[in-house]
Amino acid sequence: MQAIPTDIDGVIVFEPKVFGDARGFFLESFRQQAFDAAVGRHVEFVQDNHSRSPRGCCAACTGRKRRMPRASWCACRRGAVFDVAVDIRRGSPTFGRWFGTELSDANQRQLWIAPGLAHGFLVLSESADFLYKATAYYEPAAERSPAMGRRRAGDCVAGRRRPPAGLGQGRRRPHVRRVAKARPA
Repeated sequence: MQAIPTDIDGVIVFEPKVFGDARGFFLESFRQQAFDAAVGRHVEFVQDNHSRSPRGCCAACTGRKRRMPRASWCACRRGAVFDVAVDIRRGSPTFGRWFGTELSDANQRQLWIAPGLAHGFLVLSESADFLYKATAYYEPAAERSPAMGRRRAGDCVAGRRRPPAGLGQGRRRPHVRRVAKARPA
């Protein structure tokens, strides 16, 4: 498995080796030792999640409160999504910047999103099965969903100028800069 760093510290693309023939394919989707080496520390996952969503569905960028951090390892096992990580860490040199990539059953890419980063995805295919491992249990009180402004949110989702309909609830959420300022130092 190849680990590809991005311009944002804590966001890594993983590309597994896929072995295929007439019977189908095989890939090693996760190996703890190789993963830990790529992220630079041991990571313990406590929850695996699986969602299925239709084309155009947008899972808004969500992050966690600083005192309840959560990291995710993401993959799309059926269909295709445009997956996005946004740096909302106060004091980070890449604060407010985002990284996005397509995850699909065709490219088998995976994305590591470290604690302190917001995360969301847009379904590009007819439907998509999205899987992610998490380092902390789901805790509604810990969730933060920053609005990023219409232009930025739109740019953040597959290069669109305007956010898709599913992102509308972001209008009631605090702007990404206010979320970071409100987080304890």
